[in-house]
Amino acid sequence: MEPVQRVINNIDWITVIIFSSVLCIVIAKNLFYNRFLNFMILPFNNKYIFMYNKKDKLINWFNIFFTIFQLLNFSLFIYLASNILSNSENDHYPMVFLIILGFLLIFLFGKIFLQIGSGFVFNNNKIISEFIFKKLSYLNFSSIIMLAANIILTYVLNDSKIVVFGSIFLIVVVNVIGWITIIKNYQKIISSYFFYFILYLCALEIAPFVIIVNYLKDQGI
Repeated sequence: MEPVQRVINNIDWITVIIFSSVLCIVIAKNLFYNRFLNFMILPFNNKYIFMYNKKDKLINWFNIFFTIFQLLNFSLFIYLASNILSNSENDHYPMVFLIILGFLLIFLFGKIFLQIGSGFVFNNNKIISEFIFKKLSYLNFSSIIMLAANIILTYVLNDSKIVVFGSIFLIVVVNVIGWITIIKNYQKIISSYFFYFILYLCALEIAPFVIIVNYLKDQGI
């Protein structure tokens, strides 16, 4: 009887990440129950945006918990998806996840600071703050899809490209809904600053996806 080599990937640290992100949701739900209920129907109803757009804005504990939740799940989803799409057979390396997390952290807050800075330059801080709040709200909601995908890819269908592409499709759909809502609400302002809006889309919204696609190509996908 010949021995068969069996490789067992260590997913304990992934479990810790998923549990930590779920803990953020649990805390947010318990502390802000009504706000949480309105947030959960965000793509289908704008009640959350109308109720909380004018107050609290970005600096509040509900947004903080969900932003942490988003960063953890977004980073983990990119990590798992890149491994699956590149057909990697290596063990799970937490250092790679931390690098992705650090990059997303710097990028997210760097983009927010640039947007706030543009608000000072063009003297429209209120509008920029509302814009960031709405866009971040839809991005935070899409992280719930990432959580579901991360759980499935870790514990159920470890090598499923269908889950990866299906999740990406749903994430894009949610954020497209958000962008349509934003453009409808600010169409007069966008038309007045159309050149700067296009410049913003290319530099801070489209460019990151181009960078991610190029990264995946470098991985041999």
